[in-house]
Amino acid sequence: MIRTPLRPLARILPARLAGQSPEDIERENLHVRHEEMRDSARQRAEGRLLVLGAFFFCAFMVVGVRMGVIASSEPVEPRASAQGSAISAARADIVDRNGRLLATNFETHALYAQPPLMIDKEGAAQKLAAIFPELDEKDLLKDFTGKRKFLWIRKKISPEQLQAVHEIGDPGLLFGPRDMRLYPNGSLAAHVLGGASFGKEGVHAAEVIGVAGVEKYFDDYLRDPANGQRPLQLSLDLTVQAASERVLYGGMKIMNAKGATSVLMDVHTGEVVSVVSLPDFDPNNRPRVALTGDQSDSPLFNRSVQGVYELGSTFKIFAAAQAVDLGLVSPNTIIETKGPMRVGGFPIGEFQNKNYGALSVSDIIVKSSNRGTGRMALQIGVKRQQEFLKSLGFFEATPFEILEAASGKPLLPKRWTDLSAVTISYGHGLSSSPMHLAAGYAALANGGFAIKPTIIKQDGPRHGPRVLGAGAASAARDMLRAVVTKGTASMGEVPGYAVGGKTGTADKPKPKGGYYNDKVIATFATLFPANDPKYVLIVTLDEPVETSGDKPRRTAGWTAVPIAAEMIARIAPLLGLRPDVETRNLADITLTSSN
Repeated sequence: MIRTPLRPLARILPARLAGQSPEDIERENLHVRHEEMRDSARQRAEGRLLVLGAFFFCAFMVVGVRMGVIASSEPVEPRASAQGSAISAARADIVDRNGRLLATNFETHALYAQPPLMIDKEGAAQKLAAIFPELDEKDLLKDFTGKRKFLWIRKKISPEQLQAVHEIGDPGLLFGPRDMRLYPNGSLAAHVLGGASFGKEGVHAAEVIGVAGVEKYFDDYLRDPANGQRPLQLSLDLTVQAASERVLYGGMKIMNAKGATSVLMDVHTGEVVSVVSLPDFDPNNRPRVALTGDQSDSPLFNRSVQGVYELGSTFKIFAAAQAVDLGLVSPNTIIETKGPMRVGGFPIGEFQNKNYGALSVSDIIVKSSNRGTGRMALQIGVKRQQEFLKSLGFFEATPFEILEAASGKPLLPKRWTDLSAVTISYGHGLSSSPMHLAAGYAALANGGFAIKPTIIKQDGPRHGPRVLGAGAASAARDMLRAVVTKGTASMGEVPGYAVGGKTGTADKPKPKGGYYNDKVIATFATLFPANDPKYVLIVTLDEPVETSGDKPRRTAGWTAVPIAAEMIARIAPLLGLRPDVETRNLADITLTSSN
């Protein structure tokens, strides 16, 4: 900056000649300099005020916007958290074959406490015990007054409970957001869905993991964030499942059974459209696993895949179908069934010591003759019987896609002798699950192709390798139809729907060996419509007793058959099967009105 001199020589010399004072020039120049300095300082001050004003304006805008966001959001208390790996809480939905919801996620909260921050520990313990009756007030107070700095109170709470705790107003009671698994249909299809729980947990999130059923089997798929918008679609039909459970529950109570199970399977795809196991449970509040006693008494026990039973005379059709397929007999071949008959030194008897005499193969199945079936098994031979039953899946656990299915491996004889072949032919000596039986009957119903049961919806038929000729499968279906029309399953007929099936009643084994005299496993294995089967239905009752008559009746014909018939009558229309209505002769119709 160049300053102008206060006494410039160019002005002082002329001023002296004119008689003027040089001090006047100096004062004038000093005044001009002060004016310039004042203007410069004013400009700087105005600039600084403008910048400061802009800063305060922006600051107040940020504060205002933040206050607006906080006011419109849920009130939460700020808290510090340690840096760590994020917890993925997302989990895909589960839906039935028609897209109806079976399992989904629900936003809720967890409740935890930080005792050092609590103000009224005694009052908080008292009020929490009132909100959550399952909590003990003394235990809570002990935890609050101890050395603990953090404790979970409840892993999930309802919105009403959250509000009640919030009204306590203690700063040491805090909430953490949660995604919990919700089953909107309650106990419906509980054994298939299984249930879920929390895995890795943090204050701000929790990992939802499957613990049983399809939730556990498909856990990786359901937890994959890429599948969050793609639900897992099951083969179950929610409407059919509900109807099946209702009928089976009522039948179980009427027949005084300890438990019951049913399996409805598509014979061409292997899709399980409905599977019921009773007693059941609510997966929203899954009970604890029983550590003592008989596991089959627990509601968690899935009788359809874990219940490995001797299924009695339902196995007889396999022996007859294989014998026909091998060309050893035809449906009309006569076989002598009267006794005595001994195999390996052991007598082979009939139910209630009946003596049927000479019967055709078809009538052996209709009357359920043990000796007739055993003689066919001896013609088949041990090795060929083993190969056939293995091809139907009776040697391994079913590949059904729920966690519990892997534990339902059939119980086979240690030494497969001629006696084993005979007893297995009529359903004793080999124990399997109702799901195994459904797959076996599906092979008879679909023309002789092996079927693997599945809980996942399929796009079309999934026939396995051929295990039986089409002719033998057709003959087997005719025999099963005859069992309903004139045999032991006469109460299984459903008007409009031709039903074929086979009854089976097996003495229940004792835990330490031997059999009960008054406890049975009653099973009715059916296929319908019998002329062109679409579905197989298995109904099994544990310890049923029908008491309407003078004497208690336990056989499947009196217990399982009526339940299966009622179930078919209910679900067949839901499956889209039109009843076959018989037309009457016009001569039998009388015209009563022309209107």
